[in-house]
Amino acid sequence: MVIVKASGHTPNQNYLLAALPAEVFERLSPHLELISMPLGEVLYESGGQLQHVYFPTTAILSLHYVMENGATAEIAGVGNEGLLGISLFMGGNTTPSRATVQTGGHGYRLSGQLMMEEFNRAGPMMRLMLRYTQALMTQISQTAVCNRHHSVEQQLCRWLLLTLDRLPSSELTMTQELIASMLGVRREGITETAGNLQREGLISYRRGHITVLDRSGLESHTCECYGVVKKEFHRLLSDTGVDSKQAKAAQSR
Repeated sequence: MVIVKASGHTPNQNYLLAALPAEVFERLSPHLELISMPLGEVLYESGGQLQHVYFPTTAILSLHYVMENGATAEIAGVGNEGLLGISLFMGGNTTPSRATVQTGGHGYRLSGQLMMEEFNRAGPMMRLMLRYTQALMTQISQTAVCNRHHSVEQQLCRWLLLTLDRLPSSELTMTQELIASMLGVRREGITETAGNLQREGLISYRRGHITVLDRSGLESHTCECYGVVKKEFHRLLSDTGVDSKQAKAAQSR
């Protein structure tokens, strides 16, 4: 992790930071550090003490659980719609999951102490973080349901759509091995499913890169889990300004 200069970057690229009232943002902005988040970097390990919270702007982070035998599965993703580190202000201070960078980019970090001071004011920051936490819990629970009851094709389409929502383009830099690890399935299953989607003209796949060619086609192939997560996010955060900013960003793509 490298602290970088702010050229071309702004905290408002993260929708939670952008939704903060001016008074709160001005109090925190001098302490927000712009950092580079390279692909594969581990931001914290299972059981580790959290020292910072992270607000991704162009990076996408992955929360996943690592089994004793080394197998992994993603339980949630965090992009420019959210933050990493809810256990800090929810009272746990540690988490059994590992956090890694799924898509390289940038983000801002804030010290845990400053985050707690602002949260404990019981003002706009607390209300916004609690709303976001409930939205994140919906994503986690829906991921568990999806992994248990839906096909690999439905899971892959859900995952691609959620990832696409956090990116400024329709291209993902992602290997089949990494996707299989995220979904907790065999690589052969991802290879077959991606091949089927490519033959249908929904995606284009070349080594390490996936380009979505037909988003509406992906939506027709996915399960209800994608819509549930999006609807709940909208319900909880639309009156904070977060959802409207996401909508404008999506329309500009």
